Amino acid sequence: MADNRLLMRALRGETTPVPPVWLMRQAGRYLPEYRATRAKAGSFLDLCYNPELATEVTLQPIRRFGFDAAILFADILLVPQALGLELRFAEGEGPRLSTVTSAADFARLKPASAIHETLGPVYETVRLLRAELPAEVPLIGFAGAPWTVATYMIAGHGTPDQAPARTLLYRDPETFDALIDRITDATIAYLLAQVAAGAEVIKLFDSWAGALPGPHFHRYAIEPAMRIASALRAEHPDLPIIGFPRGAGAGYAAFAAHAGVQAIAIDTSVDPAWAAATLQPRLCVQGNLDPLLMVLGGYPLTEGARRIVEAFAGGPHIFNLGHGITPDASPANVETLLRAIRG
Repeated sequence: MADNRLLMRALRGETTPVPPVWLMRQAGRYLPEYRATRAKAGSFLDLCYNPELATEVTLQPIRRFGFDAAILFADILLVPQALGLELRFAEGEGPRLSTVTSAADFARLKPASAIHETLGPVYETVRLLRAELPAEVPLIGFAGAPWTVATYMIAGHGTPDQAPARTLLYRDPETFDALIDRITDATIAYLLAQVAAGAEVIKLFDSWAGALPGPHFHRYAIEPAMRIASALRAEHPDLPIIGFPRGAGAGYAAFAAHAGVQAIAIDTSVDPAWAAATLQPRLCVQGNLDPLLMVLGGYPLTEGARRIVEAFAGGPHIFNLGHGITPDASPANVETLLRAIRG
């Protein structure tokens, strides 16, 4: 029987009466209950690897707002940690990783098949969520896309232009390609395990796709996504996959055409009219409200939401932000947003 939950209908390509709504980083620091649970966990990584507490923070925005989907609470850098890199989150500085900048560094990585011993708690979180989520709320699993994960593994932290990753790509393409392939294999294994545990939709976050030099976009953004989507759907033919090549610009059209995903998330810079004309005839579009409006609220928020809903009213659409909700957003503004969308 067809799955008639609103998100699943949109992912099948249906035009729904109102778009399903969820927000990237909907479980996060803007919620007081999240901050309390984070303090109880002790650290961000302790929270990620505690199935009971990770389940709790995933459920918090569902209880408070009634979103149309839940997304697993985890982090894209758990995969490089599972491959053998040291990982810590420095307060106020973001993630810090040991690095892969040479063939010798690459040789010290674990094989993709070894990741499950580290990531077992994440799979347990998925199992707990499937047992505790309301039946009408699908669970989204996720991973970082290989290029984006590689940028952190090479630089050891986030950078404005991903110059360390681009430097390795140019100077040592053999090692760079081997790293991309290892991450791709690990990502496939990780996501298959999430689906086996109960994830019903998968999202692939390529947060730094826009930093890829144009000639390399197909090789390092589209081709790994194709491999991942093909491997997942070989075992789960009906599994919906959402791709998010943030900052891709004109590359969004090629990604939509070739990556093998059923939905494409677009960032704030993309004109909804262009996306509706170019992307939406091919697949479901997710996006793309400016997260700043979740801080401002009021008329700018409701008008921004209205324009996006109207732009995508002619085809399958999932309402979301163009990037994650920020810690300074107001929970009251989320309620305002939902009223504007759902009436």
